[in-house]
Order: sequence, then C-alpha cells, then structure tokens
Amino acid sequence: MLLTKASQMGDPFEQAFFMLVHVPYLQPFADINKRTSRLIANLPLFRANLCPLTFVDVPEAAYSRAILGVYELTRVELLRDVFVWAYERSTQEYLAIKQDLAEPDPIRLAYRDVIKQTVHAVVMRPGEDAMPLVTQAVAVRVPEPDRAAVLSITVDELRRLHEGVLARYGLRPSESAAWRAQAAD
Repeated sequence: MLLTKASQMGDPFEQAFFMLVHVPYLQPFADINKRTSRLIANLPLFRANLCPLTFVDVPEAAYSRAILGVYELTRVELLRDVFVWAYERSTQEYLAIKQDLAEPDPIRLAYRDVIKQTVHAVVMRPGEDAMPLVTQAVAVRVPEPDRAAVLSITVDELRRLHEGVLARYGLRPSESAAWRAQAAD
C-alpha cells in the first residue's frame, strides 16, 4: 500500500518525503528502518534526474527530534524542515563536487579502445621497443588529425601504468612486472 500510494504522487519531493516519514513510522524491518527510508527517499529524486539527498551534515539531534515528532506526536513539521535543509545542503555539495570534476577528453573517449588495445599489445611484448609499436598501432587505426594526441595519451598511459589499472587493459600483474623488468634492462 505504501508503494502504491507513493507512486500515485506526481511530485518527486512529495514522494521522497512520504517515504522518509512512513518507512520508519511503520517499522517494516527489525532494524534499519530509518536508514532504509533515507535510501528509498532518493529513488523518486533519481527517477526525476534530481540531485540526491544526503543527511551527512544534518545534526543528529535535529534528525532524532524530528523522527521522534513523527513517532510520538504524528507531527511531520520538524522532519519536513530537516528534509528541506538537508536537500538544500545536498544540492550545494553536489554542485560543488560537479564543478570540480574535469570535462572528459573527447579524444580519449573516441579512441579509448585503440588506447586500451595498444597498451595491452605493448605490455604483452616485453622485449620490443614500445615507441614503434605505439606509433604503428596509432598510424593504422587513427586518422591523421588525431594521431599526435592519441599517441601522446597512449604513451602517458604506459608511463602511468600501475596495478590499480591493469584490469582496464586486460593485463595481469605478472605481465606488467615482466614488461617493467624488460624496460628497466
């Protein structure tokens, strides 16, 4: 009934608040009701492509008082105020993080398969000089205007290759170690 009623609401904020109030009030689980309600409250926001709601900066005492107001007095006003404050704070945090993210490199995106396959091929041939392999692979698969950029990105990926990114290239640590050992000689 709870989900049916929530799905009949047109406003994602109303749906989110409805879930935030009713899941902990109904106590469907032995534990985790409040955590579950905070998680479920994000679903309508995600569906509407809105910023997610987080309670990270919400003072615990304010949240506890608001929930107690719902449990003991069936009053939602304080929880509503906490919800609005938390959402405004979440939006500010989200926008700040989004501004700090770098724009994706269109060349890197367009030629990610070429870069990945070239890095893999170079590492799998530990005894061979990497530059001719990279140059030939790029010349065969990349149009002239983009070759220099793809070559540079591929060489940079080879320089920065470490165990944390080996899976991206379909490589094993032993293959990387063998390649590094040959390059050091």
